[in-house]
Amino acid sequence: MAKVTIDGIEVEVPDGTTILNAARKIGGELVPPAMCYYTSLKDSGGKCRVCLVKVAQGSTKDPRPMPKLVASCRTPVMDGMVVQSKSSAEVLEARKAVVEFLLINHPLDCPICDQAGECDLQNLAYEHGAAATRYEEDRRTFEKIDIGDKIKLHMTRCILCYRCTFVADQLTNDRVHGVLSRGDKSEISTYIHKAVDNDFSGNMIDVCPVGALTDKTFRFKSRVWFTNPVDAHRNCTKCSGKVILWKKGDDILRVSARKDKYGEVTEYICNECRFEHKTVSDWTTEGPRHVEHNSVISQNHYERTDLLKLKKEIERQIEFEKGAHLPPEPSPKLHE
Repeated sequence: MAKVTIDGIEVEVPDGTTILNAARKIGGELVPPAMCYYTSLKDSGGKCRVCLVKVAQGSTKDPRPMPKLVASCRTPVMDGMVVQSKSSAEVLEARKAVVEFLLINHPLDCPICDQAGECDLQNLAYEHGAAATRYEEDRRTFEKIDIGDKIKLHMTRCILCYRCTFVADQLTNDRVHGVLSRGDKSEISTYIHKAVDNDFSGNMIDVCPVGALTDKTFRFKSRVWFTNPVDAHRNCTKCSGKVILWKKGDDILRVSARKDKYGEVTEYICNECRFEHKTVSDWTTEGPRHVEHNSVISQNHYERTDLLKLKKEIERQIEFEKGAHLPPEPSPKLHE
């Protein structure tokens, strides 16, 4: 075990743990952002550089600071290490510079992008981005293409995080897409005359941090904050069957995998669950999906509706105990 101090908070983690995961064990605002790292995808990380941190003390044995900022997702902790994340002005300035680079070629199409409201780059730009760009050259553009019958690729939005290639490599035996060309000509695409067609290809949509890979069955149907995300499950022979149903009334507009508080999929789901079961009767509903209050999706207020019902029931119970003899209503099934 190694003891590491991050922004003044000490935590003990197993040897070999990265600085990023040590910070996640502490939690809170000191956790570095991550656009390319994904816990369940082997060898991911080290590409986007937004998780940079400052190592002020290397270890107890060698207290010298590291000469440059390091990528927290690829740097293992050492006993006695002292790390600065949110507390370092140098780190914040570096992250701001990285975001500026990520936005150089990114189109300003958030108002029409299906990823709006659940986009990691949007959140990152809001926290670290500048109000205006200094870039004067022409942005690179690509034509939108279909990679398979369910996935739309909008390469202009891509930040080359490589997550979609890793998930195809590690979930399937038939990856037919990858990064073509080099340098500023690099792009995600399929091999000639090939289309992405396997049982778990839809997970590429879930791991994409921007709107480069979108669900063709959901495109332009609704904004996510106008839908009600609900946890549900079904008996599936291919995957766990545990999903989120994005509902509008009684209609299921989209099915996606469940994610943790860092936006990472907890259990990957198959395409049958994702695309072929859009009827409420196909699923066993567990209850409303908890949405963090810093997300625009929380503006939906669907959880608050249950709280208002509870408040109303408590008021009726008080009146009943005072002698008003109003029959108490049954308790609504509330999410934690």
